[in-house]
Amino acid sequence: MAMAMATTRLSKPAVVFVSLLSVVALSGFTHGFVTTTPRTLLDRLSESSSYLTTKELWLDQTLDHYSPYDHRQFKQRYYEFLDYFQVPDGPIFLQICGESSCRGISNDYISVLAKKFGAAVVSLEHRYYGKSSPFKSHTTGNLKYLSSKQALFDLAVFRQWYQESLNLKLNKPGAENSWFVFGTSYSGALSAWFHLKFPHLTCGSLASSAVVLAVYNYTEYDKQVGESAGPECKAALQEITELVDRRLESNRTELKKQFGATELEIDGDFLYFLADAAVVAVDLLSHPIVLSLYCFFSTVILMTITLQFQCGNPDVLCTPLVEAKKAGEDLVAAYAKYVKEYFAGTFGVSVESYNQKYLKNTSVSEYNSDRLWWFQVCTEVAYFQVAPSNDSIRSSKVDTKYHLDLCKNLFGEGIYPEVDATNIYYGGTKIAGSKIIFTNGSQDPWRHASKQTSSPDMPSYIITCHNCGHGTDMRGCPQSPLGIGGNAQNCSSPDAVNKVRQKMIEHMDLWLSECRGTDEALPVLLVRNTYLQSVISLLFPFHVVPFKMSDIQPQQLH
Repeated sequence: MAMAMATTRLSKPAVVFVSLLSVVALSGFTHGFVTTTPRTLLDRLSESSSYLTTKELWLDQTLDHYSPYDHRQFKQRYYEFLDYFQVPDGPIFLQICGESSCRGISNDYISVLAKKFGAAVVSLEHRYYGKSSPFKSHTTGNLKYLSSKQALFDLAVFRQWYQESLNLKLNKPGAENSWFVFGTSYSGALSAWFHLKFPHLTCGSLASSAVVLAVYNYTEYDKQVGESAGPECKAALQEITELVDRRLESNRTELKKQFGATELEIDGDFLYFLADAAVVAVDLLSHPIVLSLYCFFSTVILMTITLQFQCGNPDVLCTPLVEAKKAGEDLVAAYAKYVKEYFAGTFGVSVESYNQKYLKNTSVSEYNSDRLWWFQVCTEVAYFQVAPSNDSIRSSKVDTKYHLDLCKNLFGEGIYPEVDATNIYYGGTKIAGSKIIFTNGSQDPWRHASKQTSSPDMPSYIITCHNCGHGTDMRGCPQSPLGIGGNAQNCSSPDAVNKVRQKMIEHMDLWLSECRGTDEALPVLLVRNTYLQSVISLLFPFHVVPFKMSDIQPQQLH
């Protein structure tokens, strides 16, 4: 989410997700996925209790996994948490970081699962994001190695390297622990895709709010926001959109000043900003903690509206708007008050992050992921949050042309999302994998890009409650601030969350036990390594990548 999903932009020194959509994004994505985490929110998230660990470790990673001639490498950040690890045979949980800076291993429901299963937890930062950028400048040419496919190979190399490093530390050459993969939003899609493409390297995966279906024009997003808002709030939001469209024509400068967004010269950027503001309340998601702060930069108005619903906090937005409408007050003024006080104030979203001039900035910053996620949006997954043909909440001016123009403006000619190729490669919602658990929140606008029906060996669960948004199974309700251990107490229906979590545990227990029953130390490792090479050869006949464990130098774990 990415598939990062609305990308909400947060204040400069902010950490981003998703992501979509941990946030986002999508906000796991930059429109709908929050890829930057606002300083006001970041200060609260940085408390030690929010993370199991923040100790940085490093891996020398291959830049281009598809070239046998390019041997360049870059430093990739990762984390490990061993407090619950049952040495030496406990499972290893790989938590995938998505479209934002990865500042540690979040203390969400994975900590509960790690303690229950006696697991080690490791987490790898996504290439280019945070401190894991291969280049000192993010020009379009330098972004050519930023893709989900390269990221999956990063995970495969890391998995093998870490296993070898652990064996070295424990003096158990050739041993194989049971691995299980976790992700939410865009990283949830990566979790599903990793087990799909490398089934021999993991026992299974949890794909929470996983946006596995790339969508060109994602009208379902707006429809879900309207449904989650309820009839009264939806009517108020639609009236606001109509009034804003009219006032843009008559007094655009004064209107943008009212929202503190005069720097957004392009009307589409302004409207996207407003739309994202609402999503924060409904379904706040994509950074390791606000996991997939999936709240993209869909136009100021659209952004504001959509974020509240994505993040499981609709009442923060809807209650004052409905009251203002009943009292006959100016709805635009009421919405502007919410945007400035909550969206930009409490939540800390930066107006600048919706400005295409800002998004063209190629400088590298640990806490700024907006340009990076937009590149993935504009090349792989799209998720263009355009207005439905009728009964829309967002402005019709946020259309396909606006998104394509944005991609061209940011990255140049010839850049467009290859949605069909992405879905053919991974399968979309018809993904033909096994041992993948899909979970979604009933209020999450991104669930329509996820797998919502069960199939053999791939169960799918929808958690239904008033404030069940993006990643509810891992983060609780609402999705920000973080509930330690993924506490579901604040969900309107904790039982609905706990029932799905129990199902998750049952599947994990079965699949991990099946893994333990088939592992045979060194012979298995050798077979798996050979199989990896054969899989690569089959999938990429023109890019055969020699992958030998001898190429990876094991290092002592810290």
